Amino acid sequence: MAYIAGMTHHLNIIGGGMAGSEAAWQAANAGLRVTIHEMRPKVGTFAHRTGDLGEMVCSNSFRSDDHEQNAVGLLHWEMRAADGLIMQTAQKHRLPAGGALAVDRDPFAASVTAALKAHPNIDVVYDEITDLPRDGQWIIATGPLTSGALAEAIRTETGADSLAFFDAIAPIVYADTVNMDVAWRQSRYDKGETEDERTAYLNCPMTKDQYEAFIDALLAAEKTEFKDGETAAYFDGCLPIEVMAERGRETLRFGPMKPVGLTNAHDPETKAYAVVQLRRDNALGTLYNIVGFQTKMKYGAQKTVFAMISGLETAEFARLGGIHRNTFINSPVLLDHQMRLKSRPNIRFAGQITGVEGYVESAAMGLLAARLAVAQAHGIDLPPVPNTTAMGALVHHITGGADAKTFQPMNVNFGLFPPLEASGIKGGRRGRKDRYKAYTDRAKADWTAWLAQTETVPA
Repeated sequence: MAYIAGMTHHLNIIGGGMAGSEAAWQAANAGLRVTIHEMRPKVGTFAHRTGDLGEMVCSNSFRSDDHEQNAVGLLHWEMRAADGLIMQTAQKHRLPAGGALAVDRDPFAASVTAALKAHPNIDVVYDEITDLPRDGQWIIATGPLTSGALAEAIRTETGADSLAFFDAIAPIVYADTVNMDVAWRQSRYDKGETEDERTAYLNCPMTKDQYEAFIDALLAAEKTEFKDGETAAYFDGCLPIEVMAERGRETLRFGPMKPVGLTNAHDPETKAYAVVQLRRDNALGTLYNIVGFQTKMKYGAQKTVFAMISGLETAEFARLGGIHRNTFINSPVLLDHQMRLKSRPNIRFAGQITGVEGYVESAAMGLLAARLAVAQAHGIDLPPVPNTTAMGALVHHITGGADAKTFQPMNVNFGLFPPLEASGIKGGRRGRKDRYKAYTDRAKADWTAWLAQTETVPA
């Protein structure tokens, strides 16, 4: 969509994270006047460091970019087809990461902020919204760290407590403090089209004895305590490593520490029992985050336990791991199929607060909420997004496809897609490659057709 001037419609967006930033871009490009209300930096959170829009607070990865075999990569494709700001900016600041789309986080956020502030149809106001607005059209995209006052206003309106889980942040180390006489550079299965991609990760091998000692220390380490009345309901896609270890001593070895697809450049004949991977976190290559090592260990314990990893014995940390409370609403009960709050249809919700999980999924829901808001502003009721698409599968899940009694945050995955009809494709692992390709081919055709309908909405 090209920039369009002379608008009469106005959309307010609360929150300038992934969902809010994408929503503002989509609505402004379609001709709406947009105001982004961002409480940072006036009102901070423990996880954010800046007042930039689109700041990444956990991983710097948008995960797989494979749009033929992976549901996340398909979501990337759908967002690019819709002129998505987040995907455009991610490509501009892309870092080598094998088959993943990882970015240099600070320039990424700075670019998102600059693009939105430069847009003639967008105003950015730094203020905290503490009540649910009764007038005008709004999108609430405040994310998992919604301010206490606004969260309380949502609870008061809906008559139900927002659900909650705890999310953990992985530590970041200085690259020049990793012992490269032990660690080596390689992406799993040598994935990537360039040498940078194929060597995007640092790998730290562990023997069986080292692994067993590491697990013992992990289980015994001092952990962050929860406040009174808080319980730990973690999202399975972002479990602290110590919680995974508590589920079984081999859990980490079949999760973030799996040794498959890797060959130790220092000792090719010896197969590591477990491997810890680090992924580049900035363009300079000076910072690396420990992949999958979200943790709730206290800082002192982290330094002790992580020093047991081969190659990280003397590593220095730019940021240690942490844990924080994430909130999300019971969307299957509270939202209609247009992502509107049933009790106040002038308000839409988007992003992680709706119960999707991940940067990409959050931005995608912002994109969709904005397109639905644009259509509503012109009195047009768009047909539902086909649930055969990644975008449609997600919105269907949060607005009715999930069981409200057991509703939990969800990443996009092919399990949310309706089965292929009379495809003749084998089930099980043998037919998976053909099945996933059929899913993505169908999704691309259906998303392109639905997107064409939104492009006809008048300015």
